[in-house]
Amino acid sequence: MTEIETRNGQRNAARAVDLQQLRLAVAASDHGSFRRAAEALSIRHTAFSRAIVQLEHLVGASLFERSSGGIKPTLTGSAVLRIARLILEQVDMLVDTGRSGGRGDTGHLVVGFFTSMSTGNLRATIGEFKKLFPGLELATMERSHFRLMTALRSGTVDVVVSPGRLPSKDTRSLLLWSERILISLPQDHCLAAREIIYWTDLRNEKILLSEYDPGRELEDILISKLVLADDRPKVERHDVSRGIIKSLTSMGMGLSLAMESDIGASFTGLVYRELQDGAGPSRVDFYAHWRDDNENPALKRFLNLLAERYPSPSPALGE
Repeated sequence: MTEIETRNGQRNAARAVDLQQLRLAVAASDHGSFRRAAEALSIRHTAFSRAIVQLEHLVGASLFERSSGGIKPTLTGSAVLRIARLILEQVDMLVDTGRSGGRGDTGHLVVGFFTSMSTGNLRATIGEFKKLFPGLELATMERSHFRLMTALRSGTVDVVVSPGRLPSKDTRSLLLWSERILISLPQDHCLAAREIIYWTDLRNEKILLSEYDPGRELEDILISKLVLADDRPKVERHDVSRGIIKSLTSMGMGLSLAMESDIGASFTGLVYRELQDGAGPSRVDFYAHWRDDNENPALKRFLNLLAERYPSPSPALGE
């Protein structure tokens, strides 16, 4: 078979994959069983299994390991399912956008973020926006910074609010506010007696970080504050949410880094302390990012509110 024939075959297979097959594969993964997923979707088990087999044939690889106890994704299956979830998410957003446009409804705004909304400026801003425009449909999306920037470029998200500027030539940015970086620790930890903790105090500690944003950004800050490897604490990464990291910290499994907006969700046995270096508190700046060609009136209202709440002497970045 020639290279051209191979590429044509791959394109034909890709065209043959339908959204229903992707939805069934995702449902199977979520339920851990073809039968349970079929029952939840009111689909015959044989038809469900046949659709998964057809998808595996089109993909050219087994997506699930079968056993008497149920199923679990293979390594290839995990990669395919991640892409499938992203595709389905974007298709659902496409349909929602089409329905909104069909109604002549322009009062729709999607705000993306990868920070906490338990307290702080983002929570206050969105709360005020809803009070000012109660009839406007507001949706939020929490994803990794990479997926948010992809969604921003594709138009499925109107504005992204994030710690730090996200590198992109296709968007504009506006400096908003800054938040202190805090250390969270068990209340019976020896450092908990201090009101202020210095980065150098962490040398012999273990820091728990989430694999998800903003854990990676906080690790970059940790490295910038403690340049020498011997001065850094041991970093332990967990494939869990920020909330689970807090639970692990309260259990005494280590310390964790947080931002001010994280402290709204309280955990028993957990305390927060300010982190400083020789120059004082350590802070991280937050920015809003949006596409300049986005003509959504709701976006303009939201940006105007941001400019009023967080005035900056400098013009919007990216102009």
